Amino acid sequence: MKTFLIVAGLVMFSVCNAQEKVKWYTIEEALALNKKEPRKIIIDVYTDWCGWCKKLDRDTYSNATIAQYMNEKYYPVKFNAEQKEDVIIKNDTFRYVSQGGSGHNEFAAALLNGKLGYPSIVFLDENVHPFMIWPGYADPKTFDKIIHYIGEDYYKKEPWDTWVASYDSPIK
Repeated sequence: MKTFLIVAGLVMFSVCNAQEKVKWYTIEEALALNKKEPRKIIIDVYTDWCGWCKKLDRDTYSNATIAQYMNEKYYPVKFNAEQKEDVIIKNDTFRYVSQGGSGHNEFAAALLNGKLGYPSIVFLDENVHPFMIWPGYADPKTFDKIIHYIGEDYYKKEPWDTWVASYDSPIK
């Protein structure tokens, strides 16, 4: 009985302390899901060598509050800008473009309007139209503000400066 209580306690402790993680999709998966249940799509355009991209993963995306909200309101996509595999969307094929010792996927260039900087976060509306690019790193509190501003459609009603002054992020 004593062993059972210890095991049960450990299981309860691990469940209670388990942090929610962002459920990342490929762009193809997100587009398919969006057809069934329209949501905004958030695309994290990153590279493997980017230090700020890793910091964004470690500090911001790992925050349980952010992960939960992203999973509820968005289809989150991670896209490696240097991906060599083709990306096929509808009738368009985006290929890897080699540039000396490195290169990029044409899809990253299309998402970022040719301004390749990492990390960059691209927001697509429910109709899959890109409408905002957030370049660079965002700390958890700032990112929480951004995803709520967009996720709740405040961006359609009031300017960022006005809205952000009234929003109290749960992230301190």
